[in-house]
Amino acid sequence: LDRPLGAQYFSMLERFSRGDFGESWRQGRPALDAVRERLPATLALTALALVIALGLGIVGGLWAGSSAGGWGDHIVRVLALLGQSIPTFLVGAVLVMVFAIRYRWLPASGFLSPQSLVLPAVTLAIFPAAMLARLVRAGTAESMASDYVRTARGKGLAESVVLRVHVLRNAVIPALGYAGFQLGFLIGGATVVELVFAYPGMGLLALNAAADRDLPVIEAYVVVVAILLIIVNAVVDFCSTLVDPRIGEVEL
Repeated sequence: LDRPLGAQYFSMLERFSRGDFGESWRQGRPALDAVRERLPATLALTALALVIALGLGIVGGLWAGSSAGGWGDHIVRVLALLGQSIPTFLVGAVLVMVFAIRYRWLPASGFLSPQSLVLPAVTLAIFPAAMLARLVRAGTAESMASDYVRTARGKGLAESVVLRVHVLRNAVIPALGYAGFQLGFLIGGATVVELVFAYPGMGLLALNAAADRDLPVIEAYVVVVAILLIIVNAVVDFCSTLVDPRIGEVEL
């Protein structure tokens, strides 16, 4: 602390570039090691939640958009509204009461087996699934009224083929972009979910570090999350280009 503030700041950046965040004040070991130890658990939870959200959102959005104004559309829209309105911690508490306490089908907390991932992942996936369903529904409804869909139907293609080949590729592009954006929500939301289910991930570690004023662990957690966001958004951009090559075209 005897150095100027600017010198201290650049020294900190230099240490961070080497992965040196100092030792955890609580655990007495390198902070990055503490975060890295919990990283696989959080990645597994986030990846499963993203898969569930994409599956529910795309299937629900296609169903609603292909039957716009029908009973299927109304059901999906109501469920999407509920999914966006109910707090994550309340969804987790209800799932624990029903599936863990009453029926004893799944573990209520911890990470003892792959089954322990189910309730936290479903809880974490509810909100992004609702948003994805609304996005895909809007894109599907718009595509269903387009000329290329009418042409495909005029050729005698089955409705399932029209939806899968012609409608899905255009309706899913906004969903892919949103999925990359939602990774930040999933990692941030995982903090609350990990607390509710006592799941040993990075989020629970960060909460405990905040309660203990363990600044090195919090710094390591923030940097690791930022790197994950950069990587995933790059992958999403690449996947979007594969789905629709026009995205990668540059107008001269």
